[in-house]
Amino acid sequence: MNFPTLNLVAHLIIWLVKISWYLYYSYWILNWWVIYDPNALTQLLHLICLFLNVRPVGIQFENNCEIGVFSKLTNAYCLVAIGGSENFYSVFESELADVIPVVKTSIGGTRIIGRLCVGNKNGLLLPHTTTDQELQHLRNCLPDQVVVQRIDERLSALGNCIACNDHVALTHPDLDKATEELIADVLGVEVFRQTIAGNILVGSYCAFSNRGGLVHPHTSIEDLDELSTLLQVPLVAGTVNRGSEVIAAGMTVNDWTAFCGSDTTATELSVIESVFKLRESQPAAIVDDMRKSLIDSYV
Repeated sequence: MNFPTLNLVAHLIIWLVKISWYLYYSYWILNWWVIYDPNALTQLLHLICLFLNVRPVGIQFENNCEIGVFSKLTNAYCLVAIGGSENFYSVFESELADVIPVVKTSIGGTRIIGRLCVGNKNGLLLPHTTTDQELQHLRNCLPDQVVVQRIDERLSALGNCIACNDHVALTHPDLDKATEELIADVLGVEVFRQTIAGNILVGSYCAFSNRGGLVHPHTSIEDLDELSTLLQVPLVAGTVNRGSEVIAAGMTVNDWTAFCGSDTTATELSVIESVFKLRESQPAAIVDDMRKSLIDSYV
């Protein structure tokens, strides 16, 4: 065996010894971490994803990452646009079907349902372009306690103009007074006319549940505090889909789960998980509360 070969073998042995020591110490460090923190492995994988900037598993609607345009999620139901791939629908169905109905629909003959309607566990508001067949289909498919109402509002892209959870709604400043009253009555919420980072399309530039919210990245600290006080939930300024400021177009969320476009980065996903408290959410408990309220309504 010549000298270069011996030199190569020696280097390989040294590297193998180093790797063995690294693995040995890593094993004991992980053991110690798991003993003192049961969520250690989850946290470790999360840190690795953040470090590598690995994209989380997301969904698309026909190669479009703006999934909030084609879906609407609440604590009582989920609407999904007709005509997309079966995989898009099946992602929602697999996560939600045991808890709330997942309904395929169009609105006004279009598939951009997330931008045209607004709703919560109490009701669903539809634009005047909604056909009679679509209206009846939704009334038949949604839970009985959900009020489905078609309204005559000139700003017909209701999802762009209104953002709400089960208690509060933020609206476009120029919305009709009659529409504001319908929002309060049908959705059972307090209504506030607002802008977000200077944008009047409040429904496009934020998404919030009863547990937290994400708003336009240029929202000032003062505006964040004001909005958080109105909504009574924590808010964070951020993005989806690798830097998109149009929050509601890139995601849809309720009190226990969120769906994001496939371009959403691990860092963005981490912010979403944190502000919406998704890791703390227990859908079973939420469903129990919903069932109790249903029983009370029938008694």
